[in-house]
Amino acid sequence: MPISRLTVLFLLISTLVLGSCASSYQRLLKSTDVNKKYEAAVKYYDKGDFFRAGTLLEDLIPLLKGRPEAEKAQFYFANTNYKQRNYVLSSFYFKQFTDTYPNSEYAEEAAFLNSKSLFLDSPGFELDQTNTVSALESIQDFLNRYPESKFKAETESMAQELQKKLESKAFESAKLYYQLRYNQAAVVALTNFQQQYPASAFAEQAAFLRLSAQYAWAQESVESKQSERFKEAVSFYQQFIDAYPQSKSLKAAQDMYDVSQAQIIKLKATPRRHPTNL
Repeated sequence: MPISRLTVLFLLISTLVLGSCASSYQRLLKSTDVNKKYEAAVKYYDKGDFFRAGTLLEDLIPLLKGRPEAEKAQFYFANTNYKQRNYVLSSFYFKQFTDTYPNSEYAEEAAFLNSKSLFLDSPGFELDQTNTVSALESIQDFLNRYPESKFKAETESMAQELQKKLESKAFESAKLYYQLRYNQAAVVALTNFQQQYPASAFAEQAAFLRLSAQYAWAQESVESKQSERFKEAVSFYQQFIDAYPQSKSLKAAQDMYDVSQAQIIKLKATPRRHPTNL
């Protein structure tokens, strides 16, 4: 299908305009006129061209020290990184801004966006959660400083999501011990999980896995240790049915309880052998 003259003309004009804009921007980058450069950076920012605004502001910030525009320039520069999803950089620059201008009109928003940058940079629960912990600490600092903030609801929502991520990480780590049949370690990890996250969505599953791990540990133990470990399994069973009387795992839990009770009776009737520390 042939291209019309109008289309060709439009493309030509567009190319010329874009070329003119590009050359204008290149001239701004090389310019030593701080005022002109700052005005252009703000215009690019207001238009949503955060790449060009950020590039100009990065050059300008050292030149604006001591001037009234410096505060706004630093906030805008931090935000250009945030808008471009450079969350590690935006967090760094928002934190730097709040440290430099704690009483600024932008200070509260900068503190919030610092926390949100850390939140958005937090990895999936299966990865190392150091960044998640840092994000939660930042959020708590923000809420302590701005308890009535307009960002409070969103900040609390972010904190809840991060807590769920840490909760998932802790549960999956404890569950992994169980899957690998490191039963003693699984009992310890699952007990710690229950204590740390008593209202978790994984609480019932954690309680059942703890019982299962304790039961397996008792079975694989030397005879001199079995009685006390089966008794602990019975105790875990009782805690499980008290907390989750309608659980789908009741039958499996009951079977472990019955075997544990039978083993306790059997071991009590068996003459004691020489003690061992194994």
